[in-house]
Amino acid sequence: MPGQVLVVDDEPKIVEMVRLYLERDGHTVLVARDGPSALETFRRDQPDIVVLDLMLPGLDGLEVCRSIRRESEAPIVMLTARAEEVDKLIGLELGADDYLTKPFSPRELAARVRAVLRRSVPKPPAEIERLEAGSLAIDVRRHEVSCNGNRLALTPTEFKLLATMVREPGRAFTRVQLLELALGESYRAYERTVDAHIKNLRHKLRRAPGSHRCAIVTVQGVGYKFVEGNDA
Repeated sequence: MPGQVLVVDDEPKIVEMVRLYLERDGHTVLVARDGPSALETFRRDQPDIVVLDLMLPGLDGLEVCRSIRRESEAPIVMLTARAEEVDKLIGLELGADDYLTKPFSPRELAARVRAVLRRSVPKPPAEIERLEAGSLAIDVRRHEVSCNGNRLALTPTEFKLLATMVREPGRAFTRVQLLELALGESYRAYERTVDAHIKNLRHKLRRAPGSHRCAIVTVQGVGYKFVEGNDA
């Protein structure tokens, strides 16, 4: 599904390479080369997805990610030249939906953009689904989650992971199962990143009024499960 993509990177060769592949997929590409102009372009044009480099002049990618996530649930794919796992996890904890490490394949990036856009689009009316668990209510078509009537702001990835677990409360999912069931893609090489998304979900659930009636529980040696009522 083509969309409007904001590419934020200060390396002209990378920008042009990424633009070429994204435009081949039918996307409209906007470009920003530093942190401040990235935020300005995002606020002005409201793109469907952001491809965001971590190392930027003016304002680094983590700060840009944090600012975007305070204002919007637009998907973010992070690019990083850093190999350290902690840097990738920090980006995910700030609200990025996916990441690629430089040097990367532009074909893979285009595929990631397609996948993230697909899972950020609500299901059509024929597939309307409403899930309820304790104080949580999930409207799958509208891509909305509320707790005691208070809406929770979740990223597309967080939403999919939560909905997947709520459909089968009490079931212990491995990380690979969660990523494949929730995202519809094989992300085996990135299975540990689910921990960052679960950490975000737990934080948001804990802050929601009345959310003590439900929880995401770690199953040692397996992964995670969603529980409600007396088990929470």
